[in-house]
Amino acid sequence: MAPQATNDRPFCILNDLSNVPESLRGGVVAIGNFDGVHRGHRAVLELAIKDAREAGVPVLAMTFEPHPRTFFCPDKPVFRLTPAHAKAEIMEAIGIDGLVEVAFAADFAGMSAEDFVKDILVDQLGISQSITGYDFHFGKARQGTPEFLQDAGKRHGFNVEIVGAQRDEGDNVVSSSRIRAALAEGDMPLANGLLGYRYFVEATVQHGDKRGRLLGYPTANLRLADNCTLKQGIYAVRVVVDGVVYDGVASFGRRPTFDDGATLFEVHLFDFEGDLYDKTLRVGVIGYIREEMKFDGPEALIKQMDQDSMEARAMIASMRPLSDLDTALYP
Repeated sequence: MAPQATNDRPFCILNDLSNVPESLRGGVVAIGNFDGVHRGHRAVLELAIKDAREAGVPVLAMTFEPHPRTFFCPDKPVFRLTPAHAKAEIMEAIGIDGLVEVAFAADFAGMSAEDFVKDILVDQLGISQSITGYDFHFGKARQGTPEFLQDAGKRHGFNVEIVGAQRDEGDNVVSSSRIRAALAEGDMPLANGLLGYRYFVEATVQHGDKRGRLLGYPTANLRLADNCTLKQGIYAVRVVVDGVVYDGVASFGRRPTFDDGATLFEVHLFDFEGDLYDKTLRVGVIGYIREEMKFDGPEALIKQMDQDSMEARAMIASMRPLSDLDTALYP
């Protein structure tokens, strides 16, 4: 479980390294993409928090926007498990003092590993310690290896710790790619287990055709990222609206019974009355129920939706928090 902040530093996001507050210099910096902030990432982050608290210095996480793979292959953007705002929220929840978002643009991509260390880590952040994962590479042509960083730390006077691969209960390495693959299969127990919290999406409710109201199942229509590879189908969900948590059932797909239109995430909240238009919802995906299907007409669809709702309620009733972070995300 993640240690929590024990000082009074307010969490902040740093986009401009030319003006780093003195209160955040000289600290411990965890470096990585951290997409998903999954159990493997949190081994790096929690060690950084522990060491920083013991030394009485700030703890920062450094990440890169956009994802480097998206920069190098813009036609095939990475399906982000945690967009920047979600990553920041998780970082704050686990006790990080500040998130350094480095703009991954052409000039940065061409920076040598040595210049990254000297100009950013030493001159701009004045770090006392750096912690990374075993597979972190940086600098032009990925020339900066964990071993290079350790040698650079000795030359520039900061400590370096490298965290090895973290493995799940089946002795397989925890990774963002495994989580993406699990989501594509609708395997929520695996995806959520690797994350250590329920996978969630956030989006603003859009106006739709209001067909759900006529069926007795009004829905909040959300449009997810175009490259979201979550398996289409019906899910049990837990939804946060204005700080209040509701259980529900959701359909991710194209509504084959009616129009086979654009892909939408349509969420029905149990025991909710009110207007959700233009509100931002956080939808935690609890479990996969079934594939999207085409029905002969509204009556058959309503009957199946009744069954889906029963299964969703049962699935949610049997769930248990995966971690303190899971509890923080779904209060």
